[in-house]
Amino acid sequence: MGRRFYFNFTNLLSINGKNIPKITDISMNNMFGNMRAYSSFKLSLFIVCILSLKAFESRAQANEGSPWYVSCELSSKYVWRGLEYGKSPTLFPSINYESSSFLAALSGAYAFDGSHQEVDVGLSYTIKDMVTLGLNDYYFPSAVGQNDSYFRFCHSDTGHNVEASATLTPTKLPMWLKLSCYVYGADKDSTGKQAYSTYAELGYQYVFKNEDKLSLALGVNLNKGFYTDYEQGANVVNIMLKYESWFTFNKFRLPVSASYVLNPYRNKSYFTFSVYFSTK
Repeated sequence: MGRRFYFNFTNLLSINGKNIPKITDISMNNMFGNMRAYSSFKLSLFIVCILSLKAFESRAQANEGSPWYVSCELSSKYVWRGLEYGKSPTLFPSINYESSSFLAALSGAYAFDGSHQEVDVGLSYTIKDMVTLGLNDYYFPSAVGQNDSYFRFCHSDTGHNVEASATLTPTKLPMWLKLSCYVYGADKDSTGKQAYSTYAELGYQYVFKNEDKLSLALGVNLNKGFYTDYEQGANVVNIMLKYESWFTFNKFRLPVSASYVLNPYRNKSYFTFSVYFSTK
């Protein structure tokens, strides 16, 4: 239910162990489908990296003074707050407007194999570089869009999920504290009532002298929300270790990150890799 960051090697083969199951036509199709998806990811990553070098060269002149910019993340897998979305590498394009402390973004998420699609609208305002208030709308269209109902906002059957959030980033401490709650939309419990799924995250970031960054975050759901399938209350659902750096091409730097994500509640772990592009 939402965003905004991945190879999951456990999805490539499921025949490890003592008892190796018989490889059926279906499992072979799934295996070759995964191989094609990852091959497509590597080819796309190579092409985007090459084409981006020329774009980086002129982006400062082309975008100077404009509050608008385009950004894009290419990730080996979509993992958000300890939850997995889709089954293949995912592209996150975004159109952004930033002016002083205000930021507005129209963004999407599209898995290479069509297993996940997402359209998001986000607004945020930062107060004194310390508190950021946010409002996000998450929507998940169908694969081809024929059965979508984007403009249906009726509380009882809308497909939208509206989230309000507040993030505290102390100016003298390299930490953050985030609290978010789904306040409207499709976030319903088993009785059909609004679940108000609530998530809290505490994080710490260390910045090295070369500007590389190492982050550690702990995320907890605070009630019976979608993070635990509306079945259990407070649980640790997200432990993330993330390292951010750059690939260097002469005088150009391409931002990259690698993350290890653990969801103790679901007994799942992921390792992800992302590259980032921006005209800002």
